[in-house]
Amino acid sequence: MALPRVAFWFLRHGQTDYNARGVSQGAVDIPLNETGLAQAHRAAPLLAGRGITAIVASPMQRARVTAEIVNETLKLPLSLEADLREVVFGGMEGQPLHPWFAHWLDGTATPAGAESFADITVRAGLVLGRVLSATPGPLLIVSHGAFFRAVRGLMGLALDVPTTNATPILCEPVGQGWRATALA
Repeated sequence: MALPRVAFWFLRHGQTDYNARGVSQGAVDIPLNETGLAQAHRAAPLLAGRGITAIVASPMQRARVTAEIVNETLKLPLSLEADLREVVFGGMEGQPLHPWFAHWLDGTATPAGAESFADITVRAGLVLGRVLSATPGPLLIVSHGAFFRAVRGLMGLALDVPTTNATPILCEPVGQGWRATALA
């Protein structure tokens, strides 16, 4: 499955208490903590003046609130898209990420009740294909860390790269491939 060959911005939500503790969130709808709220406020001016035309966010509160904070500065159309939600980690939600996460990522093991990495990759490809084709961009996509791992896979990039909370990433086609560049 190929992504539309258009540039877009990606922003993982700000930090939550689960992020700070190094445990998996998945479908648990955890709010931003004070650090996460501050991170979202710091991300906003970094995204200003980048030509972004609209924001599409996961409806999970950690991503939605991050998008709303950023949009206080950008003042753009903001929509929520259910398929941008984080992966379901089933019985591993609320548990430390290691060592099971690496096996989930490489497709060798999926926790009970969880979405497989292959399933989240299909969902990511379908939703990004839909939203990136529907609106002239570049769009800002506000979503989740494991979701972006699937996006990285679709772009042909390494999967084992963590996505920092609330750090804007420019995703752009380059030649036959893709580049993902995080703003400092």
